[in-house]
Amino acid sequence: MKKHFLFTPGPTPIPPEALLAMAQPIDYHRSEDAVALIKDVLEKLKHVFQTENDVLFLTSSGTGAMEGAVANLLCNGDKVIVIRSGKFGERWAEICDAYGIDVIPIDVRPGDSVASEAVEAELSDNPDVQAVYATLCETSTGALHDIEALAGRTKHTPTLLVVDAVSALGADDLQMDNWGVDVVVSCSQKGLMTPPGLAFAALNGRAWEAVEQSDLPKYYLDFRKAHESGLKGSVPYTPAVTLLIALQIALNRICDEGIRNTITRHNRMALATRNAVKAIGLPLFATSPANTLTSIRLPEEIDGKAFVKMMRDRHGITYAGGQAELSGKIVRIAHLGWMNENDVIVAISAFERGLAEIGYDVSLGAGIAAAQEVFTKQTS
Repeated sequence: MKKHFLFTPGPTPIPPEALLAMAQPIDYHRSEDAVALIKDVLEKLKHVFQTENDVLFLTSSGTGAMEGAVANLLCNGDKVIVIRSGKFGERWAEICDAYGIDVIPIDVRPGDSVASEAVEAELSDNPDVQAVYATLCETSTGALHDIEALAGRTKHTPTLLVVDAVSALGADDLQMDNWGVDVVVSCSQKGLMTPPGLAFAALNGRAWEAVEQSDLPKYYLDFRKAHESGLKGSVPYTPAVTLLIALQIALNRICDEGIRNTITRHNRMALATRNAVKAIGLPLFATSPANTLTSIRLPEEIDGKAFVKMMRDRHGITYAGGQAELSGKIVRIAHLGWMNENDVIVAISAFERGLAEIGYDVSLGAGIAAAQEVFTKQTS
C-alpha cells in the first residue's frame, strides 16, 4: 500500500479539518456569513504579516499579488531595483518589463543571498528609484534574503521596499512593521496551509501614497478596489469562497500557536533537515538557507530529475527538483506549513533510502540520527 507525502514548497499539506470544511455546500459570497468570514480572515492575516496595516486579498496565485504590487505602485517612466537571485527574483523583473518599467537589476549567484551594501550602492547612484523589489526566500534555491537589512537601507529614503513572501510567510521571520517594510505579498498554498488560489498584499502608509499616484493600467488587480471592499467584508469580484473557509481554519491554527512560535517551529524543522543532509554527506545549495525549504546540491553522478520521479512513483514521496539551469542538479525538501518533527523524519528517512536504492554510498540512519539530535536537544 502506497501512502503519499508532500514535501514541496507549495502546494503544501492541508489540515484535514480545512479539507472537510471545503466539502460543505457552497454559500453565497455576499451573505452576512461571508461578510463575517472575510473580515475575520483579513484581521487574522495581520497577525501572520506581523503588521497593523490592512491586508487585502485577490483571487489569484501569488503572481497576481506580485503583478499588483507593480501595477498599483508605479507610474510610467519609473525606475526600480530588482534583486535577481533565482526564478522568482527574475519574475519581479519580468513583470516590471511587461509594464515598461526601467529595471536596474542586482544579479546574485543562485544559492547566494544579496548583500544590503549592493542595494545601498545602487540607491546612492540612483536616488530617483521608486522601489526595490526583493524576495524573502528565493524558493528556486532555498536562499534567504536579509529583509531587515534591506529595510534599513530604504526606510529613511523615498524608495519603497516591496517583498515577495509568497513561499516564506509564516516560516521565515518578516516583521513588516518593526523593520519598516512597505509592501509584502504572499499567497495561500505555502505556509498558510490552503489550496492555491488566494493572494495577499499588505501595504503601509507610504505605499498607499504611491498607489494614489500610480498611473499604470489595472482593473482586476486594482488594490484600491480590493482594499475598500475588504474593509466592508466584501470583494469587488467573485472570490474563491471555499478557499476562504479553509484559510480561516488554517489561520486559526497559526493564531492559536502564535506567529512567533510558528516561525520557531519552522526553524527547528529546517535546522534538523540541514543537519541531516550534512550527516548524509551532501552539501547544502543555499549559503544562507531559509526555514521554508532545504535545497541539496547533488553529486554529478545523480540525475536529480530521475531521482525525484523515482521517489514519487515508487515511494509516494514528492520532493521538488531544481528549476531552469538547476534542473537535475538539486533536490528541494520543504518543511513548511502543516508539518512537524515527525514529517521531517519521514522526509529524511525516505531520502536516505532513495539514495541507497540508486546505488549512492550512504550510511543509512546517519541523517535521521542528526535530525533526532536537534529535536531532542530543543525539546529538553
